[in-house]
Amino acid sequence: MSSMSLDKPRVSVIMPAYNVDAYVGRAVESLQRQTLEDFELLAIDDGSTDRTGDILERMASRDIRINVIHQDNAGAPIARNHALDLACGTYVMFMDADDWIEPHMLADLVELLEKQHLELAISGFYIDTYYDGEEQHLSEVKSCPDQIFNTQAEFRAAAWKLFDANQLYPPWNKLFLRQRIEDLGIRFRPTFWDDFPFVLDYIRDVKKVGVLSHPYYHFIRQRSESETTRWRPGMYEKREEEHSWMLDLYQHWGLEGDPASMEMVQRRYIERLIGCIENACDPACDLPDAERRDLIEKMISSDRAQLAVQIARPHSFMMSMMLLPIRTKNVGLAMAEGAFIAHVMHRNAKTFAMLKARR
Repeated sequence: MSSMSLDKPRVSVIMPAYNVDAYVGRAVESLQRQTLEDFELLAIDDGSTDRTGDILERMASRDIRINVIHQDNAGAPIARNHALDLACGTYVMFMDADDWIEPHMLADLVELLEKQHLELAISGFYIDTYYDGEEQHLSEVKSCPDQIFNTQAEFRAAAWKLFDANQLYPPWNKLFLRQRIEDLGIRFRPTFWDDFPFVLDYIRDVKKVGVLSHPYYHFIRQRSESETTRWRPGMYEKREEEHSWMLDLYQHWGLEGDPASMEMVQRRYIERLIGCIENACDPACDLPDAERRDLIEKMISSDRAQLAVQIARPHSFMMSMMLLPIRTKNVGLAMAEGAFIAHVMHRNAKTFAMLKARR
């Protein structure tokens, strides 16, 4: 057992929670089973209308490491920022309230970070996709080999591999230095998909980074909940913004001319553009047909899209075929492809998850 300090915990775990009463108990229990006991949990009840707040309060009454903060519903970015203002740990970990972690995650990441004097520790994770009434699931492992990047140049040159394996997008498979977060003055931005820009801000000038290949974190994807209202207004504009962030990052790193890095950046963009096409073709999309068609034409005909489709080297034949409507600027074919993807996603979540994993 590790020694504990209530005034200065080793790790501050930050968990926003909104209407997750079916899952939040499992999330907290997975923290209580950690072999490293010296942590504080800052659980932000973000205006839940179900039993989430009550469950957290009950668990906190039996565990002094759990601090429950109730706030009016303001969204995950505000909740995380609130917790960051209160955090006292040397390190910070972020966790979603419907996920769970394996018992050695905190201990192994702390050991790696302290032994190697790192600024950031990264681990592998699982994507657990549930389907058929949430009784069955597929598990997909996302990880990279164990490695220590001792210099900024080493990390930057290899970052494209970490991006490719989804290791640099989420905040929850990482251990951050809290003091570095404060020194940089970074917080989560008030937008959906707020976690990606936070990580980009942190890694922009990071120097020493360590990677553990072992997957500890279980990211839970509930298909019946997350995909039935798939239509997201503004998704295309959001993806355009994200692509600008990536281009800016690699320009800042001086790697805008690196073939491997740029191929990853452009392939990432074009794969997400296909997701935007599907989003616009989803049955829940409320755009008039003419506006939908104009939007998709704008997507596939842009200079960005045409550059990306020329540079990207898809990893599968399936993905190569999916780029054909963009390559040929064929709006009708793009709409048919988007409608087909949406159909598979809604009607056969298992097949969709398998195809997505193999893209």
